[in-house]
Amino acid sequence: GDYFKEDAIAWAWEFVTSVLGIDGDRVWVTCHVSDDEAEDIWADRVGFPRDRIQRLDKDNFWEMGETGPCGPCSELFFDFGPELGPDGGPANPAAENRYVEIWNLVFPQYFRGTDGSLSDLPMRGVDTGAGMERILAVLGGSASLYSADVLSLLVDEAQSATNTRLGQSDLGDVALRLLADHTRTMTFLVGDGVVPSNEDRGYVLRRIIRRAIQFSYRLGVERLILPEMVASCVGVMQDAYPELAADLDRIQSTIEREEAKFRETLRTGSSLLDSALDSVEPGSALDGSVAFKLHDTYGFPLEVTQEFAELRGVSVDEAAFASEMAMQRERARAASKATGVVSGEEAAEFQKLVSSGATTEFVGREFDEVNSTVLAVIGQSVILDATPFYAEAGGQVGDTGTISWDGYTCVVVDTSYALPGLIRHHIAADSSQLPPVGSTVTAAINVSRRGQIARNHTATHILHWSLREELGSHVQQQGSWVGPDRFRFDFSHFEGLSRDQIQSIEDRANQEILRNGPVRHTETSKEEALGRGALAFFGDKYGDTVRVLEAGSHSVELCGGTHVSALGQIGPIKIVAETSIGSNIRRIEALAGLGPIELLRSTERLVGTVADEVGVPVGDLLEGVRKRAAETSALRNTLKELRRQLAAATAGDLAGAAVNGRLVCRVEAADRDEVRDLAISLRDHSGLEAVVLMASPGGKGVAVVAATRPGGPLNAGSLIADAMKLLGGGGGKGADLATAGGKNPEGIDAALADVRAKLSLPSDS
Repeated sequence: GDYFKEDAIAWAWEFVTSVLGIDGDRVWVTCHVSDDEAEDIWADRVGFPRDRIQRLDKDNFWEMGETGPCGPCSELFFDFGPELGPDGGPANPAAENRYVEIWNLVFPQYFRGTDGSLSDLPMRGVDTGAGMERILAVLGGSASLYSADVLSLLVDEAQSATNTRLGQSDLGDVALRLLADHTRTMTFLVGDGVVPSNEDRGYVLRRIIRRAIQFSYRLGVERLILPEMVASCVGVMQDAYPELAADLDRIQSTIEREEAKFRETLRTGSSLLDSALDSVEPGSALDGSVAFKLHDTYGFPLEVTQEFAELRGVSVDEAAFASEMAMQRERARAASKATGVVSGEEAAEFQKLVSSGATTEFVGREFDEVNSTVLAVIGQSVILDATPFYAEAGGQVGDTGTISWDGYTCVVVDTSYALPGLIRHHIAADSSQLPPVGSTVTAAINVSRRGQIARNHTATHILHWSLREELGSHVQQQGSWVGPDRFRFDFSHFEGLSRDQIQSIEDRANQEILRNGPVRHTETSKEEALGRGALAFFGDKYGDTVRVLEAGSHSVELCGGTHVSALGQIGPIKIVAETSIGSNIRRIEALAGLGPIELLRSTERLVGTVADEVGVPVGDLLEGVRKRAAETSALRNTLKELRRQLAAATAGDLAGAAVNGRLVCRVEAADRDEVRDLAISLRDHSGLEAVVLMASPGGKGVAVVAATRPGGPLNAGSLIADAMKLLGGGGGKGADLATAGGKNPEGIDAALADVRAKLSLPSDS
């Protein structure tokens, strides 16, 4: 609190211009539209020209969430020059590649309440920092972010993998840079434990991978390229992140599986598209319904369909495609009646019910089964006057069960609030009968499922308490999800948890559970509850009367969910994952009750299987694995020595074929390393000036190695540069040792001839 906006801005400017030495004349500044103070500080204290200060709205206002600390931002942008975009400063969206943010100053000075109002924070803050890679790009004089350090190396790898060069086309430039950026992102995501899926972080990862594949496909690349791109990324980053190298196989295999599946999707779609295009005359349009089917059924992107069609001189009826998409959305809205989404018509019906005084009394804390009256049937939803079904709220999922009447039974697949005070029971779509309005029914929940949900929900409270004990009172709940099989808990914390911390949190929670303290709940006013020390977090809305849950001797929170009656009923708690889901927000995923026992059994089976594979008792598994690793290492060393001896022996035979100290030939080899060892041996032990060897290990691809005398007139990389184009590959830029790979074994003879011509050797040498 001893400095704020004025000092922070002045120090940032001093560091950027005086310490880093960045040219201040190429810097632009943005402030929030409401922040006159920041602009005046820049202009009057720093002396920054007002004509390079721009005022932006949402991009220059930081918020933690819908409620909580927030405040304006001021950002510094570097102008990379007119070659990368038009004039206009950072406020011009078309110039985003030219004006790049390098420094950010955030001033959390307000608190946003639940009603959206802003009030001054009692203690204002400063959050400032720079993009390291962006700073390096500026200091290194790079033309753009993509020509600096890490990304430039990945762009080079992308050029090699796609056989495309920067500057050839706009599409190529975008694709190469996107491949570089997305490769790095997917590498770190998978390295952090994220797996491709259709939800949450996994969906973000899947979109990133698929976008990279789509752009490579548009360049005509049909083979798998992401694993080799990932390997290059890890090679560049492993000094700073050694864990990536240790986990390279898993990262590559995860991404390779995803790439293979989506490339198959693209291949299937392109085959169907080719068939459809065969019946369309050049100059005509492909039916938009065909394009939509490819998009909807096979995940084939519209832009790829358009590119395929353009090659045949055919356009795509985008209006028909849009019409099909609109009809699909309408079908989705109709289906929402079975999935719990409230349509406009349903919302109106629910509102009529509430206006007529209809409400649903929740009696599920006292009863698992009750007789009730049907107030309404709206779509696939049943409204009762009383119910034991808990409606999804506070992170706890809704109950499932049955509603029975007159010999009929329908299955309840979910329960939610249609409107405050009105609970809707979602009936399975295949239920043949729905109860008549006004009839008396028996509503019964799935008791076993409710019990496991209750165990998991109470477990979140004990876990919350244990986290605050271990990490400090700054820990606040940011969200949760409680289901029957597992639960997750989001909380504020500034760094990841160590294994020791996780174990300590688990131990403390389980010790509290073993004490088997009572779980009590009372209803009181919010003010009285907070006065008793109850915790209330993450923007929950509370009425005049709140429900207070006391779990054991320490945990007191506001909570309206269902819970066990004593802590011992929870069973053991086991944390299975701890990750970051945002800036200073962590997520724990955990099991309780029977979940940890099933996990233990699964782990026991896995350990037993590994012990059987290693051939030792489970108790000796660690020593057995170490012994197997030592044996493997020894075998690798032996193999390396045998390769060296083989290379030396083979070199003696091959050296006789050299002409004027130069040798260019095809060899048989198991892999690129063997070719490399042989080339080095020929150069170093046979006194040859230049050696270029090519092989096709296993008939798949081409391994090329060029070795020249260090300090000599010949450049190894230059010798094979043109030959690699004939082989459909790239790489190999070393001066005296260049290794490269290609994908076209049929081009070896032509490639050898190219190198021989450069070295003035006979074509048959």
